[in-house]
Amino acid sequence: MGWEKAEKKYLEAYEKFADGIFRHTYLRLGDREKAKDLTQETFLKVWQYLIGGKSVGNFKAFLYKVASNLIIDETRKKKTDSLDKMQEESGFDPIGEDTPDLLGKIEFRWAVEKIKALGEDNQDILLYRYIDDLPIKQIAEIVGESENVISVRLHRAMKRLKQIIEEKRNV
Repeated sequence: MGWEKAEKKYLEAYEKFADGIFRHTYLRLGDREKAKDLTQETFLKVWQYLIGGKSVGNFKAFLYKVASNLIIDETRKKKTDSLDKMQEESGFDPIGEDTPDLLGKIEFRWAVEKIKALGEDNQDILLYRYIDDLPIKQIAEIVGESENVISVRLHRAMKRLKQIIEEKRNV
């Protein structure tokens, strides 16, 4: 890929995916400044990859993979705060200010809380699919599994999530 073509694809990817990568890192880290830093670091690493003469087939999947690896590195350094603490300290609202439906916000927060009750692997798969709105094919690329494995894991995670919800209702 030529320099100009790589630069054009990179700039288009930044314009298209920077907000999503930020939300992805922010939801997982709970620290606005760290999320900004990791978003920038994600794009810097991708740029360095491109100017190193390599090409990227699927920018979105590649960006989420790089961001996820940076998040893993960061969480190894420091424990993340809970969603409630993020909301209290920084006013974090993962569904955005353009959603005026208070009931929808409460339901979203409740759902995220239940998702966090799952194991980390299942949690990530569900967040990629239903929060980041990634298709199964891209999730498979990010986590290095086949689409079939991701589909099965999603199905099982949803089944387990339904059990958790039912258990909470019966308490």
